[in-house]
Amino acid sequence: MSRRNILAKRQARLKEDIAALLDHFLIGTVARSPSMTGHNLTTKVEGKTVTLYVRKNIAPKALEMSTCYKKLWTLIQALSKINWEILNQEDKQ
Repeated sequence: MSRRNILAKRQARLKEDIAALLDHFLIGTVARSPSMTGHNLTTKVEGKTVTLYVRKNIAPKALEMSTCYKKLWTLIQALSKINWEILNQEDKQ
């Protein structure tokens, strides 16, 4: 199997993994402040960092979605690296 085919398979797998996470992510950090009773979501809105209150009953889901975003970001970076390698392989042909 050629290097190009191996890269194409990796690319396809990463795209599948990314697509699987697209419905389940939340950008930002969900954390519990020691001085407060609930959780907060810290994220960027229109270029400014804002803190949003997360109700207790949705905090576990918000934490899970925030973790999915971190995984999604890692996968996107890996896909970018694979795309770069594919581009370099095309240049050599």
